[in-house]
Amino acid sequence: NELQPTDIHRDIDNALTLMGYKLREKNITVKKIYCNDLPEVNAYVGELNQVWTNLIDNAIYALPKNGELTIETICDSKNVNVKFMDNGIGIPPEIVSRIFDPFFTTKKVGEGTGIGLDLVNRIIKHHSGEIKVNSKPGRTEFVICIPIPEIKKNN
Repeated sequence: NELQPTDIHRDIDNALTLMGYKLREKNITVKKIYCNDLPEVNAYVGELNQVWTNLIDNAIYALPKNGELTIETICDSKNVNVKFMDNGIGIPPEIVSRIFDPFFTTKKVGEGTGIGLDLVNRIIKHHSGEIKVNSKPGRTEFVICIPIPEIKKNN
């Protein structure tokens, strides 16, 4: 399992396809706001794909029927930021501080991917990135920032 260059947009699209039946079940609209010149990112691709799948799964779980999931990427020369925003009920303030704890879940047995945000957090750290959450009723966003390795110039 080594670092490989990957196209994050394609990877997220694949995760959306994978979760397609769940999205259709609740008639969730997915809005994609992708930046134009996304650089390839060196990643542990299998791990990162678990992150996308997990965050999409969590959003679906939080959303009511006919809800909306927005996935936005923002790129600059140093980082790729990926935002997952849903207009679900929000995460209660007393839980927010615990959502990255190991084994913490609000889902019933068999309803989650079993990955959990603790693993998501560890995978992002493994990529020297960070994940933040902002939640209020009607809007929850997870923001992931992954640094783009500097290209070594041969002088």
